[in-house]
Amino acid sequence: MADREPRLVIVSDSVLPEIITKVLEAKRLRASGAAATSAEACRAVGISRSAYYKYKDQIWGYEEQFTDRIISVYLLLRDEKGVLSSIISRLYELGANILTINQNIPIDSVATVTVSVRYDSEGGSHSLKKELAGIDGVVDVKLISGE
Repeated sequence: MADREPRLVIVSDSVLPEIITKVLEAKRLRASGAAATSAEACRAVGISRSAYYKYKDQIWGYEEQFTDRIISVYLLLRDEKGVLSSIISRLYELGANILTINQNIPIDSVATVTVSVRYDSEGGSHSLKKELAGIDGVVDVKLISGE
C-alpha cells in the first residue's frame, strides 16, 4: 500500500481529526500575516510545530486549491498618461485581485500589457473583457486564459 500514488480527495472537515483542521488554521494565519512565524501560528491554534510540519505540505483548504478563478488578459493600450492606472482602478472596483502585471515599452504609440487576476464574478471573464474594453485608451482586449 505504501508504493501507490497519492490521491487527492475531498472530505468534510467534520470527519477529520482535529489536528488537520488546526494545521489548516495555522497555515491560514501564516499566509495572512496574522502569525509572523510557524511557531507563533502553532501556539495560536494549540498544536506542536512537529505536527504542523508533518502535515502542512500535504493538506490544503478546498478554496486554496480548486475554486480560484484566474483570468489572464492581454491589452493593447495607447501610450497616454493614466491608462494603466484606469485599468487597475476598474479592476479594483470589480473586485478583482491583481496577481501579475507585465507591461512592455510602447512601440508606435501603443503598449502591450498582460494582467492576471483572480476574479469571482457572476459575469465571468467575458464581462471583465467588456468592462476593460470600455476604458478610454484601451485599443484592444483579448482573453488569454480563463473561462
